[in-house]
Amino acid sequence: MTSFFALVARLKNINRWALMRNAVTENVQEHSHMTAVIAHALAVIRRDVLGGDADPGGVAAAGLFHDATEIMTGDMPTPIKYLSESLTGAYKQAERTARERLLMTLPEKMRPAYAGLLGGGDDGETRKLVHAADKIAAYIKCLEEEKAGNREFRLAAEQTREKIRALCIPEADYFMEHFCCAFELTLDELAL
Repeated sequence: MTSFFALVARLKNINRWALMRNAVTENVQEHSHMTAVIAHALAVIRRDVLGGDADPGGVAAAGLFHDATEIMTGDMPTPIKYLSESLTGAYKQAERTARERLLMTLPEKMRPAYAGLLGGGDDGETRKLVHAADKIAAYIKCLEEEKAGNREFRLAAEQTREKIRALCIPEADYFMEHFCCAFELTLDELAL
């Protein structure tokens, strides 16, 4: 018996944004899905709009599993995770340990296929796109909270938007310019 997929299914039990009042609670499974959707889009933008090289399917898969280690570590709030170098280092070590433990729950022949996915991809370009998608998904969560009248996310939205801009990733800039304002609309305004 192996427990990998049963563990991954438990991502739905881990809530995000623990330090903030949420109008709508978001769990890691929901966040991972949105990150994968956006990561796929960023890879398509790179390939089809900007003429670069990308594998949208592979990038999407890495997005799905980018936070899988949180099954064991929980979702550490960003302000705490980066409070000091020692805390950041300890958390990164906990993530590495969780990644290895999670991989051990798979049959040996399947481990190589998942090793690269856990943590956002096995190559630098995939990791960059997944990281950008992760930030964009967080920004969208902030927009949705603000739309629900929750001012608690105002500063987080501004800071996250700046972090995305500072990445200097053309695909992320394109997504932000062409797709993000739609998240501020109501269903009636979105209707075709």
